[in-house]
Amino acid sequence: MLRPETSNDLFVILIVISLIFVAIAKLLFEKRFNHFASILINSSYLKIYSRDQKFLDLFDGLLFLNLIFSVSIFSFIGYNTFHEDVSISSIFIINLVVGIGIFVLIKVLIERLIGSVFNIDNLIDKYLFQKTSYKNFLGIVLTPINVFLLYSITPNKYIIVSVIFLLLTINVIGLVTSFKSNVNLIKREFFYFILYLCALEIGPYIILYKVIVENKV
Repeated sequence: MLRPETSNDLFVILIVISLIFVAIAKLLFEKRFNHFASILINSSYLKIYSRDQKFLDLFDGLLFLNLIFSVSIFSFIGYNTFHEDVSISSIFIINLVVGIGIFVLIKVLIERLIGSVFNIDNLIDKYLFQKTSYKNFLGIVLTPINVFLLYSITPNKYIIVSVIFLLLTINVIGLVTSFKSNVNLIKREFFYFILYLCALEIGPYIILYKVIVENKV
């Protein structure tokens, strides 16, 4: 059987849109963007801008959109690399973008709801800002990687696994930074901390993977 190929035109559009989001963020918030770019080696960004965070922040919003597009493209590349016998349409990619975006937004809203219910809004807001910042940085890292995987090198399982390991490392650094700033609270409520990890940091991603696999187009 011939396997239908997805046109690269859609990828070009998604990548260009992602780059536009990043460019606007840098243009409008140049000083903040420069601080943000060094977040892995310098935590000053988190200390400076966590005080002025808003529920709807244009800078974070632009980088969040880039994150959604970048993660969606990489998810498609990875899935297609490990399942070469599966036909995936352009509709699947669009659904992936929408699905991941909705998934992340719902997850954030649930965490904010938990903060309101237990009257720990300030703690949750600080934690979400730190976690979101590292995830947005992950989106910046993914953008050039996606370009290379699509147009420069042929992805294989070893490359995909290496990229996943890099992304997990960035994510872990973000989580460790957040946990270190709240270490005393975690020690006091260690059981609830483990429960939170399983319920809101691990479980949702397992569910998302199963939904993607079982409902592929």
